[in-house]
Amino acid sequence: MRTVAPSASSLRSKASVLGLLKEVQNNSGKLVVISGPSGVGKSTIAKELPARTGATLSVSVTTRAPRPGEVDGRDYYFVDRPKFDAMVAGGEFLEHAEVFGRCYGTPAAPVKEAIANGRTMILEIDVQGGLQVHKAMPGATFVLIVPPSDEDLERRLAGRGSEGPEELARRLGKAQAELALARQSGAYKIEVVNDDLERAISEVANIVLR
Repeated sequence: MRTVAPSASSLRSKASVLGLLKEVQNNSGKLVVISGPSGVGKSTIAKELPARTGATLSVSVTTRAPRPGEVDGRDYYFVDRPKFDAMVAGGEFLEHAEVFGRCYGTPAAPVKEAIANGRTMILEIDVQGGLQVHKAMPGATFVLIVPPSDEDLERRLAGRGSEGPEELARRLGKAQAELALARQSGAYKIEVVNDDLERAISEVANIVLR
């Protein structure tokens, strides 16, 4: 087995993020992390929360291409891989992950600003990213959005029309693994079943307002 020492830029990035998280924990704001597998409806739920709760929704950075109707700066910040890697090296992310060859990350500065000013910040991220946040901020609220069944999730993913059969099968396998990881981790104390969108939005909004 070969052990690779972490780079200096990687260590600086981790130190910067840890410093941010310690500072955030000492302020009066609140952090709510919403996660779930692709296709479960977590983005739709999260986008409704600012209007219903007054919370701020974090906008993630990604290297994937925009889907039809997505707007840069509103849905995501769309960047290329060199730019993303530079942001990682500069310690600009609260958490980041690579999923199916596409990178996603949460900019740290807006989270720091919101919580320092006593506001509630919502992160809509995958389980891998959520567990990174949980290691440093176990006191945050972690909510897992789940489908009523595997069959329902498969229908939702197929309905997007953006994945072929192989990609669809891969996403379903990842969804099952992601749900298992979230439950085994113990980080996600709250689960909301998205079998009725309006009910699920109301339930999550009430969690944010607690």
